[in-house]
Order: sequence, then C-alpha cells, then structure tokens
Amino acid sequence: MPRPHVPVPLPPRTTAPSSGSGCLSGFLLPPLAVLIMGALLALLALRLSFSPELSQGVSPSSRPGDASALPPWPLAVSAQRNAPSLSSIFTPEVQLWSSHLIRWADNFHLDPNLVATVMQIESCGHPRAVSSAGALGLFQVMPFHFSPTDLPFDPDTNARRGLAYLAQAFEYADGNVAHALAGYNGGLGVIGQPATWSAQTQRYVYYGTRIYVDAGRNVQTSPALQEWYRNYGRNLCQQARRAIDIP
Repeated sequence: MPRPHVPVPLPPRTTAPSSGSGCLSGFLLPPLAVLIMGALLALLALRLSFSPELSQGVSPSSRPGDASALPPWPLAVSAQRNAPSLSSIFTPEVQLWSSHLIRWADNFHLDPNLVATVMQIESCGHPRAVSSAGALGLFQVMPFHFSPTDLPFDPDTNARRGLAYLAQAFEYADGNVAHALAGYNGGLGVIGQPATWSAQTQRYVYYGTRIYVDAGRNVQTSPALQEWYRNYGRNLCQQARRAIDIP
C-alpha cells in the first residue's frame, strides 16, 4: 500500500549517443565482386524482411516477460511495444477488472500485468477492501493520498491515486520491478536500500516479482500465485468474491 510521499530527486534522463557511422571504403571492386556482393546484400535484405526480431534488433530473450531479464529491466516502457493484454494466471476476481486494468495501465504507461499483480496482492479485486492500517480500495491506497473531494472507493479514483504512486516508484527505481514494488509497499525511501526492507515488504517483493514474471511467460497457472493464495490470499479473495458477486 502506498506510504507518505517522500520527495526524492529523480536521476536525470540521458540519451545514449549513436555508436554507428557511415563511410565509404575508398576502394573500387572488380565488376564480378560487385555482382557477388550485390547478390549477398539482396539475400540479407530478404532474410531481414521475414525476421522482425532481426530487423528490429530485438532478440527473443529480451522480449517483455522473459524472466532472465528481471530485475532490473524497464518493463513498463518495453511492454508498450506489444498490444496490451492481461495474463490468464490471475484469479477470477482480478480478471473481472481486465479491461479496466488495461486502460489504467495505459494511462500511466505501465504493463497491465504489473498493475494486475499489485491489485492481486493488495485487494484481490475487492473494490471496498479496507486494511487494518486503513488502506482503501482496489489498490489499498492510504487516505492521505486522496484529495478532500475524492471518492476513495471509486475504482477509477482509487486506480488513479494508487498507480500514480506506483509509476513514481517505478521511475525512481529506474525500471527495477523488485525495487518499485518495495517502494509501493514500504515507501519511496526504501527504494535502492533492500537492507532496510521490513519483513512485510520482503514478502511483498518475493511474491510480487514472481507472480509478475509468471504473468509474462504466457503460462496458464502461476506456482507463485498459488503459493501466495494458500499462504495469504484465500480469505482476501473469498471476501472479494462475495463483494463482487462471483459464484
């Protein structure tokens, strides 16, 4: 659940200079060599036209959702290369919010599966969930994040406040999913300082990162989510199921 905002200066964003350059060799090739090289270049162009991964310079191992690339990896940015979708691993209570999750994620340039992972752990899709600490709604947002005119249990309002904080944590963590989740649970001040994470934050990161990786693997079930459900989520999801009237 989001903690009090701690103003922290974000590191400056820089654009890496291009490492490529164009030049002419200065040598003249014999006509036969020119023909041979022309044929080879034509074959190479044909190969690239049928291989989007090669033509875009993207290897299969660096696609969004690949566990070997986590963490750190700016998944929220990279995920925008593909059409947004929601993994089938999430419980029915969270799947009910699928179209909303995709829309909310797009508003904050986040991966829908990351947003769904946070909802799964925080409320299991219960729009009127209230924690013992006073956190409210789908994303368990603390009251001081709302304005006096906000309706905290309104799903769009709750998502707007919660995901603004998640996006800030993600940016300050420089794309490191584990640290962004730690910041969402424990406050921005804990980002980059895992030695200070409470036991609760450690559990949050443990389950959150593993569920998120499973969501990106295009699998039908998630061992991490099942473990979370057995240990912490059963009662939460049962309450959510009754609240949103799922049989």
